[in-house]
Amino acid sequence: MKALLQSAIQLKKELINAHYYYPNIKRQALFDKLQQLLQYPIDQQHTKSITQQKKLLAKQECILYFLVQPNVTPDNNGSERAIRNIKVKQKISGQFKSLENTNIFAILRSVIDTTIKSENNVLKALHLIATFGTE
Repeated sequence: MKALLQSAIQLKKELINAHYYYPNIKRQALFDKLQQLLQYPIDQQHTKSITQQKKLLAKQECILYFLVQPNVTPDNNGSERAIRNIKVKQKISGQFKSLENTNIFAILRSVIDTTIKSENNVLKALHLIATFGTE
């Protein structure tokens, strides 16, 4: 499974946007190999492995989804980056003083992160929030 995922990530680096909309032999080979791995018989003594295999089978269309959609990354670094600001804020101040302030911080961070991702002007987005609100 590890080798399969490494190969898939390598293929992702090689693909350009146009490749996502046409059949690809390498991509199909990876999907076939995934199917083969998920069907592999596991000894009944390894109950945790069997449980994991069942979970992977149920979500198999999500495992290599990044090879089907050009804007999906093969890792969760973006998600971890998004929560890092909240964790740093908690460590520095020790806590949020109220639930309302926590929600305001989360909304602002979400807007800032989304604005940065879409390569727009953060100050302009914050000005729009100050002018018109968040809802």
